[in-house]
Amino acid sequence: MFRTSDIVLIAVMVAAAALTYKTKREAEEQLASVQKIQVQIRYEEETIDLLKADWSLLTQPSRLQKLTELYKSQLALEPVSARQIVGLSDLPAKALDIQDILKGRGDGMADNSSKAPSGGQDPVVTGGIAQ
Repeated sequence: MFRTSDIVLIAVMVAAAALTYKTKREAEEQLASVQKIQVQIRYEEETIDLLKADWSLLTQPSRLQKLTELYKSQLALEPVSARQIVGLSDLPAKALDIQDILKGRGDGMADNSSKAPSGGQDPVVTGGIAQ
């Protein structure tokens, strides 16, 4: 009635159908997972937009001015006078750190202007690595 080849072919077809069903189910699960993540991302983006809008409302200059006038006695704030604004040359020099002194850098910054290029290449100093 059934030959061996018929039984083998039926077994192969059943195995292929089971594999196809399993693959389809896994793909659908992955798609559902991706859609869930996309919904979460959309929710987070909307939350960020809402928080940005709230922040812009809270930091409006007119609102801040009203709050400073309302709480003037508690905050003890005074307007900035023109004499309080100075130029860069009026600022005090940066204090020397012991590491700057040991490395021989007086200003605390890398300065390669006095070094001559060696081997046709400019010396490069980045962080703690010197080439």
